[in-house]
Amino acid sequence: MGIRGFRHSCIFLLMVLAGVLHAQSPTSSSSTKSKPRSEPPQISAPDPGSIANGLYHNSFFGFDYKLHFGWVDRTAGMREDSNDDSNDPKKSILLLAAFEHPPEVAADTVNSAVVVAAEAVSSYPGLQNAEQYFGPLAELTKSKGFTVVNEPYEFRVGAAQLVRGDFSKPLGSLTMHQSTLVIIEKGFVVSFTFIAGSEDEVDLLIEGLSFGRKETPAAHK
Repeated sequence: MGIRGFRHSCIFLLMVLAGVLHAQSPTSSSSTKSKPRSEPPQISAPDPGSIANGLYHNSFFGFDYKLHFGWVDRTAGMREDSNDDSNDPKKSILLLAAFEHPPEVAADTVNSAVVVAAEAVSSYPGLQNAEQYFGPLAELTKSKGFTVVNEPYEFRVGAAQLVRGDFSKPLGSLTMHQSTLVIIEKGFVVSFTFIAGSEDEVDLLIEGLSFGRKETPAAHK
């Protein structure tokens, strides 16, 4: 299915990405497809997760993210900003938005960030696998001045198989690097977006992500 069929469903993703880009305030100084998954007839609203002792845990999707010491959590504020009458928590939710330093503080480096969001597969008619999600994502990032560095490719985090795409954007004398990892789980597209000032820094941010602990089936009864 072409990009046109997905276009109307990118509003939530646009809000999240716009919030991340707004936080960046430096001074002047071979593709493989994941297996198709079908969405269950009914889905539960995802657990928004929580942070304790610098560790974000989400039992619904079964992943953890270890935040760097001193990072700033802006999840609640960005989630509130993205909410509107049409934003059903069963369809889309911002799970995590954390920054190296407060978004309102100017700096001469890229403000590294980690943003995790979940969107219902039903919001993307015809979506068959995680790789297809990079169609609307690439169009959106290009509209924000990013270029595609690497087309989507399979990327493993522990036992979890995701799809990864890499992007970059010039910021004066700096370059913003973005990598987004995507997995389809429990009827949701879960995206993990990492932003930093270099590819190596992005890879270090990704190392904080781990999978393994999920809710038991009894938790959904």
